Amino acid sequence: MNRDSIGRGVARELLSWIWVALAFLLITGTMVQARVIPSGSMERTLLVGDHLLMSRLGYDASLPFTRFHVRLWREPHRQQVIIFRAPLPGSDEDYIKRLIGMPGDTVQIQRGIVFINGAPLTEPYRNAAPNPADNFALVTIPAHNFFVLGDNRDDSYDSRYWGFVPEDNIIGTPVVIYMSVEASDDAWQPGQVRERLHAYLSALVHPRLVRWQRLFTTF
Repeated sequence: MNRDSIGRGVARELLSWIWVALAFLLITGTMVQARVIPSGSMERTLLVGDHLLMSRLGYDASLPFTRFHVRLWREPHRQQVIIFRAPLPGSDEDYIKRLIGMPGDTVQIQRGIVFINGAPLTEPYRNAAPNPADNFALVTIPAHNFFVLGDNRDDSYDSRYWGFVPEDNIIGTPVVIYMSVEASDDAWQPGQVRERLHAYLSALVHPRLVRWQRLFTTF
């Protein structure tokens, strides 16, 4: 084999890897991303250690490993579970909550019961019965903003505390739980590589730590 043939073969190999990289960037930037649940704010819908595939299709397109993103055409609907960039100064976290109030709605919480435009909201997904101590004064949601709450209302940091979610912050919705591992909450916090690796190895050695019944749960 002469040098020209070898050079052409190397060039074809490099080109094929470039196409693989571009396909990966397209898929992760505009279609699907993985997420893991680090807290109990969405129990019983989502448990700590649930691993999700999130669909970005129609909501948001971004360049992987950067904060650059472009808002797309799709809009969420009431009581849908959404994933969004935390609307907090200096935060780069993503949150997952349930969308309760739409732009223009009035929202009020009285003795744990949510009222939308004056009517009580039926919430079969809640983790517990309404807490009589949970009250929130009447507000009107501004245009291009949303009001979100956790399903585990007594253990959720949500719109009751930090306000509305801007439309541009929404990046997608969960599609399916592909893995669920029972482990310490610390294992699923950002940056806890050692603890997370230990959780996976423990599940490999002790399969009972995998919540098999939750696998392939869809939304």
